[in-house]
Amino acid sequence: MKDRRQYEVIDSRQMDHLRVFHDVARAVTASLELEEILGAIMNKMAGFFGPERWSMLLVSDDERELYYVIAVGEDQESLKGLKVPMGEGVAGWVAATGNPLIVPDVALDPKWLAFTRAHPELNIQSIACVPVRSAGKTLGVIQLLNSKLDLLSEYSISFLRILCDYAAIAIKNNRSVTLIHELTITDDCTGLFNARHLYSMLEESVDKLETFSLLFLDLDRFKQVNDTHGHLIGSRLLAEVGDLMRRVMGPGMSSFRYGGDEFVVLLPGVGKDVACGMTARLHAALRETSFLEGAQLSLRLSGSFGLATYPEDGMTVQAMLKASDTKMYEAKVLRDAVVVAGQGVIASGGVGGDGAAA
Repeated sequence: MKDRRQYEVIDSRQMDHLRVFHDVARAVTASLELEEILGAIMNKMAGFFGPERWSMLLVSDDERELYYVIAVGEDQESLKGLKVPMGEGVAGWVAATGNPLIVPDVALDPKWLAFTRAHPELNIQSIACVPVRSAGKTLGVIQLLNSKLDLLSEYSISFLRILCDYAAIAIKNNRSVTLIHELTITDDCTGLFNARHLYSMLEESVDKLETFSLLFLDLDRFKQVNDTHGHLIGSRLLAEVGDLMRRVMGPGMSSFRYGGDEFVVLLPGVGKDVACGMTARLHAALRETSFLEGAQLSLRLSGSFGLATYPEDGMTVQAMLKASDTKMYEAKVLRDAVVVAGQGVIASGGVGGDGAAA
């Protein structure tokens, strides 16, 4: 009879595990939001172990530190932006070594007793910190402090390992989805956003009913570069132009390859006066830069720029595209010029640079 009750207890515990794993598996497949999935996993883990405080940290892209994504039982707001250097503290040690750390009673472990005494504000009595790993690489750590359950039991360890596996799946899935999204909105040649993403961002900008400026750029005589030096050099040149645009326009300004040798810059929150100054700087930088120095070519370029501002030059996406594109074609008549809707020509290089002759 006693054995039968024992099996019933074991079966009941195993059933509880299965229910938890089923719930977590459903969460992993039901959402693409990483924090939502990790939150579900951590809630199940916390419900099982009953820790006073628990958290999850992810390894940064450069693998030098960890950052908090979830923290319960502590002031989560104070932890936002807090970085833990790789190798430091409990989480840093586990991430750096890739080994789990299970200390049911820190008073019995000299190393971690010294650590807790050095940090009395943490009030650590027991530690369970396990790495979240995939393909031999640590993606993050899960940390439970002052658990109410036996941390060394077979059930506890298997539970931790399996939930960490689920967390690793969620993190890898999220990164794959992020990469796929980036690939769908990025131009292969230049690394800038593509035209598809431009339309999406323009729709968002118009929906916000907030001022923005739209800049069109067409490189002058780019066909001669391709004819003289070949399409491979032409592609490298486009990539360098894209790099120049990112540097000159700065953060917060989105640059796009619209097609061929046409580029677009979206300037959110930027009115016409400021946009004219930014466009003039890009116009000058394009003329003054020697491209493809690494290929011993030292090509010089110029461009034709068209600028329009929402809402004064167009109230819809199509109207804004037409306004800036029209001004760009007016600039192409002159070449090496900037034409602004409502203002006309604001900058011109005269004859301008000749990409083929440089």
